[in-house]
Amino acid sequence: MTALPSPVGPVAAVPSPAEDRAEDRAESERLAAGFVRGDEESFALVYHRWAALVYSLAARSLGDAREAEDVAQQTFLAAWRGRHGYHAVRGPLPGWLVGIARRKIADAHAARSRRTELASAHAAREGPGVPGPAERPEAALDRVLVTQELRKLPPVQRHILRLAFFDDLTHVQIAERTGLPLGTVKSHARRAILRIRRSVTESSAPVE
Repeated sequence: MTALPSPVGPVAAVPSPAEDRAEDRAESERLAAGFVRGDEESFALVYHRWAALVYSLAARSLGDAREAEDVAQQTFLAAWRGRHGYHAVRGPLPGWLVGIARRKIADAHAARSRRTELASAHAAREGPGVPGPAERPEAALDRVLVTQELRKLPPVQRHILRLAFFDDLTHVQIAERTGLPLGTVKSHARRAILRIRRSVTESSAPVE
């Protein structure tokens, strides 16, 4: 009878913390080099490794999960488009990504402030005691339906509509920010709006 190999092999040497840090640093440098070259596999690994870091920074600052997701997407899109601006001698790649994330978080706060100012200006124009369109029950229902449908859209269409309606960006600005062709942005926006409009119309139709 042939003896089976022992399940217990030779005891491997346990790497020291310094060795772990050196190996991690070397791996980060390899990923950064591939990322700058435009290697998509390296980009995927960079995203997988540091997306949680970027998201957690945005979530802590903004206090909104969906806004944090948008900031994370914008951060990595901007990093990919501007990857030739990264230079390892100035610092590690994670620090560079965090710098981009902080700018995107600041943009999100600015956009939120603009929305608040617009809402306040609208309320001031309406005057106290004058019910505006947003105060009608059917308008509130429309907002709920639109929000629900927005969640059902494909990620690209949802991202484009959020940039258009929440960040007040034009189609040209959205194309510049996302790197998508202008025609593709317009097509996605049109299809998404038609889908939401159709759903809202169907949901608000009287039941016979």
